[in-house]
Amino acid sequence: MASIRNERNEQRGSIKLTSARKYFGTDGIRGTVGASPITPEFVMHLGYAAGKVLTAAARLGSGQHTGVLIGKDTRISGYMLESALQAGLSAAGVDIYLAGPMPTPAVAYLTRALRLSAGIVISASHNPFEDNGIKFFSAHGNKLPDAVEHAIEAQLELPIATMPSAELGKARRIGDAAGRYIEFCKSTFPTELDLRGIKLVIDCAHGATYHVAGEVFHELGADVVTIGNQPDGLNINDACGAVHPQALQDAVRANCADLGIGFDGDGDRVVMVDAGGRIYDGDELLYVIAAFRHDAGLLAGGVVGTLMTNLGMERALTGLGIPFLRAAVGDRYVLEKLQENNWQIGGESSGHIICLDRHTTGDGIVSALQVLHAVRALNKPLSELVKPVARYPQVLVNVRVTRDFDFRANAVLTDAVQQLERSLSGNGRVLLRASGTEPVIRVMVEGADPARIRKHADELAKAVTLAARASVAESKPEKVHEK
Repeated sequence: MASIRNERNEQRGSIKLTSARKYFGTDGIRGTVGASPITPEFVMHLGYAAGKVLTAAARLGSGQHTGVLIGKDTRISGYMLESALQAGLSAAGVDIYLAGPMPTPAVAYLTRALRLSAGIVISASHNPFEDNGIKFFSAHGNKLPDAVEHAIEAQLELPIATMPSAELGKARRIGDAAGRYIEFCKSTFPTELDLRGIKLVIDCAHGATYHVAGEVFHELGADVVTIGNQPDGLNINDACGAVHPQALQDAVRANCADLGIGFDGDGDRVVMVDAGGRIYDGDELLYVIAAFRHDAGLLAGGVVGTLMTNLGMERALTGLGIPFLRAAVGDRYVLEKLQENNWQIGGESSGHIICLDRHTTGDGIVSALQVLHAVRALNKPLSELVKPVARYPQVLVNVRVTRDFDFRANAVLTDAVQQLERSLSGNGRVLLRASGTEPVIRVMVEGADPARIRKHADELAKAVTLAARASVAESKPEKVHEK
Protein backbone atom coordinates (compact mmCIF):
# COMPACT_ATOMS: atom_id res chain seq x y z
CA MET A 1 0.00 0.00 0.00
CA ALA A 2 1.35 3.41 -0.91
CA SER A 3 2.17 5.51 2.10
CA ILE A 4 2.98 9.13 2.85
CA ARG A 5 3.54 9.29 6.57
CA ASN A 6 4.43 11.65 9.38
CA GLU A 7 6.20 9.01 11.44
CA ARG A 8 5.61 10.74 14.79
CA ASN A 9 1.85 11.06 14.39
CA GLU A 10 0.89 8.04 12.27
CA GLN A 11 -1.52 5.71 14.03
CA ARG A 12 -3.60 2.87 12.58
CA GLY A 13 -2.68 3.81 9.01
CA SER A 14 -3.95 7.37 9.25
CA ILE A 15 -2.69 10.75 10.37
CA LYS A 16 -3.40 11.55 14.00
CA LEU A 17 -2.92 15.24 14.69
CA THR A 18 -1.14 16.13 17.94
CA SER A 19 0.47 19.32 19.12
CA ALA A 20 4.10 19.45 18.07
CA ARG A 21 6.88 19.10 20.60
CA LYS A 22 9.69 21.63 20.45
CA TYR A 23 12.56 19.45 21.68
CA PHE A 24 11.47 15.83 22.00
CA GLY A 25 11.67 13.69 18.89
CA THR A 26 10.74 10.05 18.36
CA ASP A 27 13.44 8.92 20.79
CA GLY A 28 14.07 11.70 23.27
CA ILE A 29 16.19 14.74 22.53
CA ARG A 30 19.22 14.29 20.29
CA GLY A 31 21.73 16.42 18.41
CA THR A 32 25.34 17.45 17.94
CA VAL A 33 27.17 18.14 21.19
CA GLY A 34 27.75 21.86 21.69
CA ALA A 35 24.93 22.85 19.36
CA SER A 36 21.44 23.58 20.64
CA PRO A 37 19.88 21.75 22.35
CA ILE A 38 22.75 19.46 23.41
CA THR A 39 24.58 22.04 25.51
CA PRO A 40 25.42 21.98 29.23
CA GLU A 41 23.12 24.92 29.89
CA PHE A 42 20.11 23.34 28.21
CA VAL A 43 20.69 19.90 29.72
CA MET A 44 20.92 21.38 33.21
CA HIS A 45 17.62 23.19 32.60
CA LEU A 46 16.16 19.95 31.20
CA GLY A 47 17.18 18.10 34.36
CA TYR A 48 15.52 20.77 36.48
CA ALA A 49 12.34 20.78 34.35
CA ALA A 50 12.09 17.00 34.39
CA GLY A 51 12.68 16.97 38.13
CA LYS A 52 9.90 19.48 38.78
CA VAL A 53 7.42 17.58 36.59
CA LEU A 54 8.31 14.19 38.08
CA THR A 55 8.16 15.51 41.63
CA ALA A 56 4.72 17.02 41.04
CA ALA A 57 3.49 13.73 39.55
CA ALA A 58 4.89 11.64 42.43
CA ARG A 59 2.99 13.59 45.12
CA LEU A 60 5.38 12.47 47.85
CA GLY A 61 5.00 13.38 51.48
CA SER A 62 6.95 16.09 53.23
CA GLY A 63 10.68 15.39 53.39
CA GLN A 64 10.54 12.67 50.71
CA HIS A 65 12.49 13.03 47.48
CA THR A 66 11.78 11.76 44.00
CA GLY A 67 14.53 9.36 42.85
CA VAL A 68 15.88 9.28 39.27
CA LEU A 69 18.44 6.90 37.75
CA ILE A 70 21.00 8.17 35.23
CA GLY A 71 22.88 5.86 32.88
CA LYS A 72 24.96 6.68 29.82
CA ASP A 73 26.83 5.15 26.93
CA THR A 74 30.57 5.59 26.39
CA ARG A 75 30.71 8.94 24.54
CA ILE A 76 33.20 11.41 25.95
CA SER A 77 30.45 14.02 26.20
CA GLY A 78 28.55 11.78 28.60
CA TYR A 79 30.61 13.04 31.54
CA MET A 80 29.67 16.65 30.83
CA LEU A 81 25.98 15.97 30.26
CA GLU A 82 25.75 13.69 33.28
CA SER A 83 27.07 16.50 35.49
CA ALA A 84 24.65 18.98 33.95
CA LEU A 85 21.69 16.68 34.52
CA GLN A 86 22.77 16.09 38.12
CA ALA A 87 22.91 19.82 38.78
CA GLY A 88 19.45 20.43 37.35
CA LEU A 89 17.84 17.47 39.11
CA SER A 90 19.45 18.37 42.44
CA ALA A 91 18.25 21.96 42.10
CA ALA A 92 14.72 20.58 41.71
CA GLY A 93 15.08 18.53 44.89
CA VAL A 94 15.47 15.15 43.17
CA ASP A 95 17.80 12.41 44.39
CA ILE A 96 20.09 10.98 41.69
CA TYR A 97 21.30 7.40 41.33
CA LEU A 98 24.29 7.03 38.99
CA ALA A 99 24.68 3.75 37.11
CA GLY A 100 27.62 4.83 34.95
CA PRO A 101 28.00 3.36 31.44
CA MET A 102 25.04 0.99 31.02
CA PRO A 103 22.89 -0.12 28.07
CA THR A 104 19.64 1.77 27.57
CA PRO A 105 17.50 -1.29 28.42
CA ALA A 106 19.52 -1.77 31.62
CA VAL A 107 18.40 1.69 32.77
CA ALA A 108 14.78 0.73 32.07
CA TYR A 109 15.21 -2.46 34.12
CA LEU A 110 17.08 -0.85 37.02
CA THR A 111 14.56 1.97 37.26
CA ARG A 112 11.86 -0.61 37.91
CA ALA A 113 14.02 -2.79 40.16
CA LEU A 114 15.02 0.15 42.37
CA ARG A 115 11.45 1.50 42.50
CA LEU A 116 12.53 4.91 41.19
CA SER A 117 10.34 7.57 39.61
CA ALA A 118 12.20 7.69 36.28
CA GLY A 119 15.30 6.68 34.40
CA ILE A 120 17.39 8.91 32.16
CA VAL A 121 19.78 7.68 29.47
CA ILE A 122 22.51 9.87 28.01
CA SER A 123 23.04 8.39 24.56
CA ALA A 124 22.70 8.98 20.84
CA SER A 125 22.31 5.25 20.19
CA HIS A 126 23.80 4.34 16.79
CA ASN A 127 24.99 7.87 15.95
CA PRO A 128 28.71 8.85 15.85
CA PHE A 129 30.43 10.12 18.99
CA GLU A 130 29.98 13.80 18.08
CA ASP A 131 26.25 13.42 18.80
CA ASN A 132 24.53 12.77 22.07
CA GLY A 133 21.03 12.81 23.48
CA ILE A 134 18.76 12.43 26.47
CA LYS A 135 15.90 9.96 26.74
CA PHE A 136 13.63 9.12 29.61
CA PHE A 137 11.95 6.04 31.04
CA SER A 138 8.98 6.04 33.36
CA ALA A 139 8.88 4.25 36.71
CA HIS A 140 7.50 1.22 34.84
CA GLY A 141 10.43 1.08 32.41
CA ASN A 142 8.51 2.52 29.44
CA LYS A 143 9.18 5.60 27.34
CA LEU A 144 7.52 8.69 28.80
CA PRO A 145 3.97 9.40 27.59
CA ASP A 146 3.53 12.38 25.28
CA ALA A 147 1.70 14.28 28.02
CA VAL A 148 4.71 14.11 30.34
CA GLU A 149 7.08 15.24 27.57
CA HIS A 150 4.75 18.18 26.88
CA ALA A 151 4.78 19.05 30.59
CA ILE A 152 8.60 18.98 30.67
CA GLU A 153 8.76 21.25 27.62
CA ALA A 154 6.33 23.67 29.28
CA GLN A 155 8.50 23.70 32.42
CA LEU A 156 11.55 24.47 30.26
CA GLU A 157 9.97 27.82 29.42
CA LEU A 158 10.16 28.81 33.10
CA PRO A 159 13.33 29.90 34.93
CA ILE A 160 15.19 27.66 37.36
CA ALA A 161 14.24 28.31 40.98
CA THR A 162 16.68 26.30 43.09
CA MET A 163 15.26 24.55 46.13
CA PRO A 164 16.53 25.62 49.58
CA SER A 165 19.83 23.96 50.48
CA ALA A 166 18.22 21.57 52.96
CA GLU A 167 15.91 20.29 50.20
CA LEU A 168 18.45 19.78 47.39
CA GLY A 169 18.75 16.33 45.89
CA LYS A 170 21.65 14.03 46.71
CA ALA A 171 23.65 11.85 44.30
CA ARG A 172 24.96 8.33 44.88
CA ARG A 173 26.51 5.64 42.73
CA ILE A 174 25.06 2.15 42.24
CA GLY A 175 28.06 -0.12 42.60
CA ASP A 176 26.41 -3.35 41.46
CA ALA A 177 24.43 -2.02 38.46
CA ALA A 178 26.27 -4.20 35.93
CA GLY A 179 25.89 -7.36 38.00
CA ARG A 180 22.17 -6.77 38.53
CA TYR A 181 21.61 -6.33 34.80
CA ILE A 182 23.69 -9.37 33.85
CA GLU A 183 21.57 -11.55 36.15
CA PHE A 184 18.38 -10.06 34.70
CA CYS A 185 19.46 -10.87 31.13
CA LYS A 186 20.34 -14.44 32.09
CA SER A 187 16.93 -14.86 33.70
CA THR A 188 15.25 -14.37 30.29
CA PHE A 189 16.89 -17.56 28.95
CA PRO A 190 15.33 -20.94 29.90
CA THR A 191 16.97 -22.49 32.95
CA GLU A 192 16.85 -25.94 31.37
CA LEU A 193 19.02 -24.80 28.44
CA ASP A 194 22.58 -23.52 28.16
CA LEU A 195 24.96 -22.34 25.45
CA ARG A 196 27.71 -24.91 25.96
CA GLY A 197 29.35 -25.96 22.71
CA ILE A 198 28.51 -22.72 20.90
CA LYS A 199 31.29 -20.31 20.00
CA LEU A 200 30.15 -16.69 19.79
CA VAL A 201 31.76 -13.44 18.73
CA ILE A 202 30.20 -10.45 20.49
CA ASP A 203 30.68 -6.96 19.01
CA CYS A 204 29.86 -4.28 21.59
CA ALA A 205 30.45 -1.32 19.23
CA HIS A 206 32.77 0.20 21.88
CA GLY A 207 29.50 1.16 23.52
CA ALA A 208 27.47 0.60 26.64
CA THR A 209 27.42 -3.22 26.47
CA TYR A 210 31.24 -3.46 26.55
CA HIS A 211 31.40 -4.75 30.14
CA VAL A 212 28.18 -6.76 30.33
CA ALA A 213 27.33 -8.53 27.05
CA GLY A 214 30.26 -10.92 26.98
CA GLU A 215 29.64 -11.87 30.61
CA VAL A 216 25.99 -12.77 29.95
CA PHE A 217 26.78 -15.23 27.17
CA HIS A 218 29.88 -16.59 28.92
CA GLU A 219 27.97 -17.30 32.13
CA LEU A 220 25.36 -19.19 30.10
CA GLY A 221 28.12 -21.50 28.87
CA ALA A 222 29.15 -20.12 25.48
CA ASP A 223 32.75 -19.84 24.32
CA VAL A 224 32.90 -16.06 23.85
CA VAL A 225 35.23 -13.82 21.86
CA THR A 226 34.45 -10.15 22.50
CA ILE A 227 35.37 -7.32 20.13
CA GLY A 228 34.46 -3.64 20.18
CA ASN A 229 34.91 -3.62 23.95
CA GLN A 230 37.65 -0.98 24.30
CA PRO A 231 35.78 2.34 24.41
CA ASP A 232 37.84 5.51 24.51
CA GLY A 233 34.99 8.02 24.31
CA LEU A 234 35.52 8.62 20.60
CA ASN A 235 35.21 5.20 18.94
CA ILE A 236 31.59 4.29 19.70
CA ASN A 237 29.88 2.83 16.58
CA ASP A 238 33.04 3.55 14.58
CA ALA A 239 33.23 0.85 11.87
CA CYS A 240 31.84 -1.71 14.30
CA GLY A 241 28.70 -2.99 15.97
CA ALA A 242 25.21 -3.49 14.59
CA VAL A 243 25.41 -0.45 12.32
CA HIS A 244 28.68 -1.60 10.70
CA PRO A 245 28.66 -5.42 10.88
CA GLN A 246 31.65 -5.99 8.59
CA ALA A 247 33.99 -6.20 11.59
CA LEU A 248 31.73 -8.83 13.12
CA GLN A 249 31.67 -10.84 9.90
CA ASP A 250 35.48 -10.80 9.72
CA ALA A 251 35.84 -11.79 13.38
CA VAL A 252 33.38 -14.69 13.07
CA ARG A 253 35.36 -16.11 10.16
CA ALA A 254 38.75 -15.47 11.78
CA ASN A 255 37.72 -17.20 15.01
CA CYS A 256 35.79 -20.04 13.31
CA ALA A 257 32.79 -19.08 15.42
CA ASP A 258 29.29 -20.47 15.09
CA LEU A 259 27.56 -17.11 15.34
CA GLY A 260 28.28 -13.44 15.80
CA ILE A 261 26.13 -10.97 17.73
CA GLY A 262 26.46 -7.22 17.16
CA PHE A 263 24.97 -4.44 19.28
CA ASP A 264 24.73 -0.72 18.71
CA GLY A 265 26.20 1.94 20.98
CA ASP A 266 23.48 1.86 23.62
CA GLY A 267 22.66 -1.84 23.38
CA ASP A 268 19.02 -1.79 22.31
CA ARG A 269 19.63 -3.07 18.75
CA VAL A 270 21.03 -6.38 17.59
CA VAL A 271 22.11 -8.06 14.36
CA MET A 272 23.51 -11.57 14.00
CA VAL A 273 26.00 -13.22 11.66
CA ASP A 274 26.40 -16.94 10.93
CA ALA A 275 29.59 -18.91 10.34
CA GLY A 276 29.46 -18.13 6.63
CA GLY A 277 29.29 -14.39 7.25
CA ARG A 278 25.60 -13.97 6.36
CA ILE A 279 23.94 -11.07 8.21
CA TYR A 280 20.51 -11.47 9.82
CA ASP A 281 18.65 -8.22 10.42
CA GLY A 282 15.84 -7.35 12.79
CA ASP A 283 13.08 -8.61 10.49
CA GLU A 284 14.61 -12.07 10.24
CA LEU A 285 15.44 -12.31 13.94
CA LEU A 286 11.92 -11.21 14.84
CA TYR A 287 10.54 -13.89 12.52
CA VAL A 288 12.66 -16.60 14.20
CA ILE A 289 11.40 -15.60 17.65
CA ALA A 290 7.76 -15.35 16.55
CA ALA A 291 7.73 -18.58 14.51
CA PHE A 292 9.36 -20.56 17.31
CA ARG A 293 6.88 -19.31 19.86
CA HIS A 294 3.97 -19.90 17.50
CA ASP A 295 4.99 -23.51 16.86
CA ALA A 296 5.45 -24.05 20.60
CA GLY A 297 2.04 -22.55 21.38
CA LEU A 298 3.65 -19.69 23.28
CA LEU A 299 2.87 -16.74 21.00
CA ALA A 300 0.25 -14.43 22.51
CA GLY A 301 -1.56 -12.78 19.60
CA GLY A 302 0.36 -11.51 16.62
CA VAL A 303 3.45 -9.51 15.67
CA VAL A 304 3.95 -5.77 15.20
CA GLY A 305 6.43 -4.48 12.64
CA THR A 306 6.86 -1.02 11.17
CA LEU A 307 6.33 0.74 7.89
CA MET A 308 9.87 -0.38 6.99
CA THR A 309 9.38 -4.08 7.76
CA ASN A 310 10.13 -6.19 4.71
CA LEU A 311 7.10 -7.46 2.82
CA GLY A 312 8.69 -10.93 2.69
CA MET A 313 8.70 -11.11 6.48
CA GLU A 314 5.05 -10.09 6.66
CA ARG A 315 4.05 -12.75 4.14
CA ALA A 316 6.08 -15.43 5.94
CA LEU A 317 4.25 -14.65 9.19
CA THR A 318 0.81 -14.60 7.60
CA GLY A 319 1.69 -17.89 5.93
CA LEU A 320 1.92 -19.37 9.43
CA GLY A 321 -1.40 -17.80 10.37
CA ILE A 322 0.27 -15.18 12.58
CA PRO A 323 -1.50 -11.78 12.53
CA PHE A 324 0.74 -8.87 11.55
CA LEU A 325 0.34 -5.11 12.00
CA ARG A 326 2.54 -2.18 10.99
CA ALA A 327 3.32 0.76 13.27
CA ALA A 328 5.08 4.02 12.52
CA VAL A 329 8.89 3.80 12.60
CA GLY A 330 10.16 4.03 16.16
CA ASP A 331 10.12 1.59 19.05
CA ARG A 332 7.63 3.71 21.02
CA TYR A 333 5.05 3.22 18.26
CA VAL A 334 5.72 -0.51 18.08
CA LEU A 335 5.20 -0.66 21.83
CA GLU A 336 1.97 1.35 21.64
CA LYS A 337 0.49 -1.00 19.05
CA LEU A 338 1.54 -4.07 21.05
CA GLN A 339 -0.19 -2.66 24.10
CA GLU A 340 -3.31 -1.72 22.12
CA ASN A 341 -3.68 -5.33 20.96
CA ASN A 342 -2.36 -7.04 24.09
CA TRP A 343 0.42 -8.70 22.04
CA GLN A 344 3.99 -9.41 23.14
CA ILE A 345 6.35 -9.44 20.14
CA GLY A 346 7.32 -6.64 17.77
CA GLY A 347 10.28 -4.86 16.30
CA GLU A 348 12.08 -2.98 13.57
CA SER A 349 14.31 -3.97 10.66
CA SER A 350 17.17 -2.14 12.37
CA GLY A 351 17.27 -4.82 15.06
CA HIS A 352 15.23 -3.11 17.76
CA ILE A 353 13.10 -6.02 19.01
CA ILE A 354 10.59 -5.92 21.87
CA CYS A 355 9.58 -9.02 23.81
CA LEU A 356 7.14 -7.73 26.41
CA ASP A 357 7.07 -11.01 28.29
CA ARG A 358 10.80 -10.52 28.93
CA HIS A 359 11.30 -6.74 29.17
CA THR A 360 9.42 -3.45 28.94
CA THR A 361 11.57 -2.13 26.09
CA GLY A 362 13.81 -3.28 23.25
CA ASP A 363 16.95 -5.02 24.51
CA GLY A 364 19.69 -6.27 22.20
CA ILE A 365 21.06 -8.85 24.63
CA VAL A 366 17.64 -10.19 25.61
CA SER A 367 16.57 -10.35 21.94
CA ALA A 368 19.70 -12.30 21.00
CA LEU A 369 18.97 -14.75 23.82
CA GLN A 370 15.45 -15.31 22.47
CA VAL A 371 16.92 -16.17 19.06
CA LEU A 372 19.48 -18.50 20.67
CA HIS A 373 16.63 -20.15 22.58
CA ALA A 374 15.07 -21.13 19.25
CA VAL A 375 18.41 -22.23 17.78
CA ARG A 376 19.20 -24.32 20.83
CA ALA A 377 15.77 -25.84 21.37
CA LEU A 378 15.29 -26.79 17.70
CA ASN A 379 18.96 -27.67 17.10
CA LYS A 380 18.83 -25.91 13.74
CA PRO A 381 21.05 -23.19 12.25
CA LEU A 382 19.74 -19.68 11.72
CA SER A 383 19.90 -20.13 7.96
CA GLU A 384 17.30 -22.88 8.16
CA LEU A 385 15.06 -21.05 10.62
CA VAL A 386 14.73 -18.01 8.31
CA LYS A 387 14.18 -19.96 5.08
CA PRO A 388 10.46 -19.12 4.89
CA VAL A 389 11.32 -15.41 4.72
CA ALA A 390 11.67 -14.60 1.01
CA ARG A 391 12.95 -11.06 1.38
CA TYR A 392 11.95 -8.43 -1.15
CA PRO A 393 14.69 -6.07 -2.28
CA GLN A 394 14.33 -2.59 -0.72
CA VAL A 395 15.91 0.64 -1.84
CA LEU A 396 16.08 3.52 0.63
CA VAL A 397 17.08 7.02 -0.46
CA ASN A 398 17.43 9.92 1.99
CA VAL A 399 16.57 13.36 0.63
CA ARG A 400 17.61 16.40 2.67
CA VAL A 401 14.98 19.11 2.84
CA THR A 402 14.25 22.23 4.86
CA ARG A 403 12.71 21.55 8.26
CA ASP A 404 9.44 23.26 7.34
CA PHE A 405 8.84 21.30 4.11
CA ASP A 406 5.44 19.58 4.39
CA PHE A 407 5.67 16.76 1.85
CA ARG A 408 2.31 15.34 2.95
CA ALA A 409 0.47 18.36 1.56
CA ASN A 410 2.20 18.19 -1.83
CA ALA A 411 -0.25 16.94 -4.47
CA VAL A 412 2.52 16.18 -6.98
CA LEU A 413 4.22 13.78 -4.57
CA THR A 414 0.93 12.16 -3.59
CA ASP A 415 0.16 11.47 -7.24
CA ALA A 416 3.69 10.18 -7.89
CA VAL A 417 3.45 7.70 -5.02
CA GLN A 418 0.03 6.46 -6.13
CA GLN A 419 1.16 5.98 -9.74
CA LEU A 420 4.25 4.11 -8.64
CA GLU A 421 2.27 1.79 -6.43
CA ARG A 422 -0.12 1.00 -9.27
CA SER A 423 2.85 0.08 -11.45
CA LEU A 424 3.96 -2.49 -8.82
CA SER A 425 0.59 -4.24 -9.14
CA GLY A 426 0.37 -5.20 -5.48
CA ASN A 427 3.78 -6.90 -5.52
CA GLY A 428 5.68 -4.21 -3.67
CA ARG A 429 5.41 -1.12 -1.47
CA VAL A 430 6.17 2.58 -1.69
CA LEU A 431 6.78 4.78 1.32
CA LEU A 432 7.62 8.41 1.97
CA ARG A 433 8.22 9.38 5.58
CA ALA A 434 9.86 12.15 7.53
CA SER A 435 12.78 11.34 9.77
CA GLY A 436 12.10 11.95 13.42
CA THR A 437 15.65 13.15 14.14
CA GLU A 438 16.86 15.15 11.11
CA PRO A 439 15.49 17.23 8.18
CA VAL A 440 15.32 14.27 5.82
CA ILE A 441 12.57 12.62 3.78
CA ARG A 442 13.13 8.88 3.49
CA VAL A 443 12.08 7.37 0.17
CA MET A 444 11.59 3.61 0.23
CA VAL A 445 10.58 1.39 -2.68
CA GLU A 446 10.23 -2.37 -2.28
CA GLY A 447 9.58 -4.96 -4.97
CA ALA A 448 10.72 -8.13 -6.68
CA ASP A 449 12.99 -6.57 -9.34
CA PRO A 450 16.07 -4.81 -7.83
CA ALA A 451 16.91 -2.80 -10.94
CA ARG A 452 13.34 -1.64 -11.35
CA ILE A 453 12.87 -0.50 -7.76
CA ARG A 454 16.23 1.31 -7.80
CA LYS A 455 15.04 3.26 -10.84
CA HIS A 456 11.71 4.01 -9.19
CA ALA A 457 13.34 5.10 -5.92
CA ASP A 458 15.75 7.44 -7.68
CA GLU A 459 12.90 8.98 -9.69
CA LEU A 460 10.77 9.50 -6.60
CA ALA A 461 13.71 10.97 -4.68
CA LYS A 462 14.27 13.42 -7.53
CA ALA A 463 10.60 14.39 -7.36
CA VAL A 464 10.93 15.05 -3.62
CA THR A 465 14.02 17.21 -4.23
CA LEU A 466 12.23 19.27 -6.88
CA ALA A 467 9.13 19.66 -4.73
CA ALA A 468 11.23 20.82 -1.77
CA ARG A 469 13.08 23.35 -3.89
CA ALA A 470 9.80 24.67 -5.30
CA SER A 471 8.45 25.03 -1.78
CA VAL A 472 11.46 27.12 -0.75
CA ALA A 473 11.12 29.32 -3.84
CA GLU A 474 7.43 29.92 -3.17
CA SER A 475 8.11 30.89 0.44
CA LYS A 476 10.63 33.61 -0.47
CA PRO A 477 9.09 37.08 -0.79
CA GLU A 478 9.46 38.78 -4.14
CA LYS A 479 11.96 41.65 -4.27
CA VAL A 480 10.48 45.07 -4.90
CA HIS A 481 12.58 47.16 -7.25
CA GLU A 482 12.28 50.91 -6.76
CA LYS A 483 12.98 53.31 -9.53
